[in-house]
Amino acid sequence: MQLTAKQQRVLATLQQAGSPLSAYALLDRLRDTGFSAPVQVYRALERLAEQGLVHRLESLNAYVSCCHSGGCRHGLKAFAICDNCGHVDEFADNSLERYLGCWMKDNAFSLRSSTIELHGNCAACVEPQ
Repeated sequence: MQLTAKQQRVLATLQQAGSPLSAYALLDRLRDTGFSAPVQVYRALERLAEQGLVHRLESLNAYVSCCHSGGCRHGLKAFAICDNCGHVDEFADNSLERYLGCWMKDNAFSLRSSTIELHGNCAACVEPQ
């Protein structure tokens, strides 16, 4: 599916941001490019998320671009979020995904979506002990 011009602008802004952005922060950055209302940003974000190109970080109420070229292909989305500098790392862990798969099977749980958010300090922010 091809992206609209507005979706491309939202995605490019997130990719260049270097940190998570709220929809309103995106709107502020995109006002000069034809965005005038929050609903325009939310629509673009919704479509980008459906395609796995952006992710919503629930705990921050903000969005980041997917670090995988071409969008997410794995089911489990996990993020390490630095509470000090705001840096976000997206990662996939096959053993964690297998463990959760076994748990869901053992407990007859049908997963609709999953996002794991880990909060702490990144390596650059950890103080020497």
